[in-house]
Order: sequence, then C-alpha cells, then structure tokens
Amino acid sequence: MAEETQISAHTSGDALIGTGIPAELADARGTIDNIDAALVHILAERFRCTQRVGHIKALHDLPPADPAREARQVARLRSLAEESGLDPDFAEKFLAFMVKEVIRHHEDIKAEYDEGARL
Repeated sequence: MAEETQISAHTSGDALIGTGIPAELADARGTIDNIDAALVHILAERFRCTQRVGHIKALHDLPPADPAREARQVARLRSLAEESGLDPDFAEKFLAFMVKEVIRHHEDIKAEYDEGARL
C-alpha cells in the first residue's frame, strides 16, 4: 500500500503535510511533476516522429538539416510562446536544443544508410 501523506491544520488556516511543507506547495509541485511526465512522453513521441523523418531523408538522400524549415519553426514557436505568455527567447533556445539533437540523430541514420549502401 502506498504511503499516505498526513495533513495537519494550523491556527493560521494553512495546512502542512508531514514533512512541514505547506499543502498548497505540495499540490503545486504535484502539478509540476505531472506536467514534467507529460513533457517526457510528448518529447518521446516527437523523437519517434523525427526518427521516421531521418529515415525518409536518408532514403531520399536529403541532408540531415533543413535550415529553411528550422527558421520557419523558430518564427512559429516564438509566436506561439508570445501568445502563451512564455519567454520567446527560452522557446527558441529549447527548440535549438531539440533541433541539434534531431540533426545528430539524422546524421547517424544517414551514416547507417551510407554504410549499408557500401556493403
């Protein structure tokens, strides 16, 4: 059975869980934990899709990077970030990190195809 968290009420009306953390903080952290888990699952799905793209590019002898698309994506994500109240610079840096990793994967996939073609 999972360990239950005990909540005790204080005269100020605040509630603390057994660790002395306000219940409101624990709730907020629980929400963050759930969002983090969702982000991991979404990123995993995104990378499954980009792996497929890498194979398609390799099959058609297309380069791993597509600077024109990347520029369009930066503009698109910056706009989405602004609309969502997220720092556009942060969104751009996050996208750049993902794109760098995707390109690395695509280069690896291309190398595998090239090696297979030489055999």
